[in-house]
Amino acid sequence: MLKLLGWLFVAGKLGKLWLTGGTMLISLIAYSWVFGWQYAAGFVLLIFVHEMGHYIAARQRGLDVGAPTFIPFVGAWIQLKELPHDVETEAYIGFAGPIAGTLGAIACYWYARSNDSSLVMAIAYSGFMLNLFNLIPISPLDGGRITAIISPKVWLAGVPLLIAMFLYRPSPMLILIAIMAYPQLKLALSKDAGSGMPEGYYDVPINTRVNYGVLYLGLVAFLAVMSYELHEQLGA
Repeated sequence: MLKLLGWLFVAGKLGKLWLTGGTMLISLIAYSWVFGWQYAAGFVLLIFVHEMGHYIAARQRGLDVGAPTFIPFVGAWIQLKELPHDVETEAYIGFAGPIAGTLGAIACYWYARSNDSSLVMAIAYSGFMLNLFNLIPISPLDGGRITAIISPKVWLAGVPLLIAMFLYRPSPMLILIAIMAYPQLKLALSKDAGSGMPEGYYDVPINTRVNYGVLYLGLVAFLAVMSYELHEQLGA
């Protein structure tokens, strides 16, 4: 019986590994058809780093979480098998992905500068842009999960940004995000934006709100500057 339980445990762990590895491979092949395998490998790796930031943060907070799963041309996600107990935990987990992804992009940028590699510089640029996009303050993006600690009404600021992006470069993914965001936006517009959540979910000290707000704006500013600078360098 113990051997059977041990086998099932190992099989479950291997199943998670195969799910992550298999969907990563599918994404790598899909991106390779469009961008070439070298760029695709770097881009998929940066997505993996981003998602592992969420995964590690969720485990740190004691939440049951699934391994990263990839969908080509959409991205990846981790499945939270239990919801955060408060908005600070939600913001903490939301922040961890962009921070890890930004560190990965910085590593690519440093390597590209040190080795004069335009390919890795392009990967770094994609990494900065990917994490900047994820910080748009609208749920279900990371920016929505982070800014919820300030107020769910901040999500309304993400609407014009999402519309502007769609007008600039229409994408089915943006439509999907808008559909997923609609219930949350209705909640933000309601008089009681905290309805439907556990009692005390949004009760956090003001200094915690300020700290997360400052960190959020700082990360957005840094990613915006780096994205612009690399766009100019690659264009030249």
